[in-house]
Amino acid sequence: MELVKEAEQLERSGRSIMHLSIGEPDFTAPPAVVGAAQAALQQGRSRYTPAVGTLELRRAISAFYQQRFGVDVEPERIVVTAGASGALVLLLSALLDTGDELLLPDPSYPCNRHIASTLGARWRLLACGPHDRFQLTAEAVEAAWSARTRGVLIGSPSNPTGTTINAGNLAALCDRVFARGGFVLVDEIYQGLTYDHAANTALSLDPRIAVINSFSKYFGMTGWRLGWIVAPREWIGTLERLSQNLYLCAPAIAQHAALACFEPESLAVCEQQREELRLRRDYLVPALRGLGFGIPVVPDGAFYIYADIGGVAHDLADRRGGSTQFARRLLNEAGVCLVPGKDFGDFESERYVRISYATSMQHLQEAVRRTGAWLGSCGQARC
Repeated sequence: MELVKEAEQLERSGRSIMHLSIGEPDFTAPPAVVGAAQAALQQGRSRYTPAVGTLELRRAISAFYQQRFGVDVEPERIVVTAGASGALVLLLSALLDTGDELLLPDPSYPCNRHIASTLGARWRLLACGPHDRFQLTAEAVEAAWSARTRGVLIGSPSNPTGTTINAGNLAALCDRVFARGGFVLVDEIYQGLTYDHAANTALSLDPRIAVINSFSKYFGMTGWRLGWIVAPREWIGTLERLSQNLYLCAPAIAQHAALACFEPESLAVCEQQREELRLRRDYLVPALRGLGFGIPVVPDGAFYIYADIGGVAHDLADRRGGSTQFARRLLNEAGVCLVPGKDFGDFESERYVRISYATSMQHLQEAVRRTGAWLGSCGQARC
């Protein structure tokens, strides 16, 4: 975020900046959703809803799981939340006490561990390299489990790597965790954005898994702050009470509008946008490799590429401050903004940067042109 602030300051001074940093799609909610929000406002449907969300929306989410994934999820297991971040706050508040430990992949989305810290819990990052598609394994979890460990939180597709976890590997991981009485949380907020295979859900594996999802990414409703949890029935009462105390309910207008997400015309728009993101990925991966970036795992979801800078900045990649210094120089000298790996963990983080392709193809092409020119002007590894 500090680099993004720098980028905004440069733009205010008149610089042209190509933003490959923030994880926000460049498309917005489908037209039917906007129309539904306008209608809800005109009808005065802005009053508090039940803490777990309107029954209509919970039923619509339930039907979506059945129609899209063939999974039966009772509406009573669904809690509508103030975004996926609100969902994480509720779940970790319910599941972790002071001093409890949460296991996470390294690299992973930083706010996950920050929320645990805010609650007085501990967290431990487990190194996940390219050979594991940057995803946790059952063996790593079992080796790391301690007396204070309570559970595991993973993302699939992942931020920052864009990779999904293999169903067999997730099943093995769950077997180990459940055998120890622990919990498994799967962050599926990029679930609809997969490119080389059909989207799936961890809920198809085991009803003891809890998932977090959101209307932000696939449906393009980032600022509407609307997400949901699917959890075991026995957790729902606790989650409801926490929701009542922490924020009463998710935004009412957003809930009424989100019903239109599941209409055929809205889903068609979302699928067109998913295809556009796939085309961007298919352009950017070979383009970055052509510049010398290493991409050890082609992302199959989300809109991120986790790229190794070792081939373009040998003098930076293996020392402290590497990816951060690389990102800062690229921003200031070439006008291209991306995110250093240090934001996402410790495992070889100075070698990696996260590149978001949630921007137009024209901007991606210009970013590649600028980056190539900058690398050429500073002598590749001697920059």
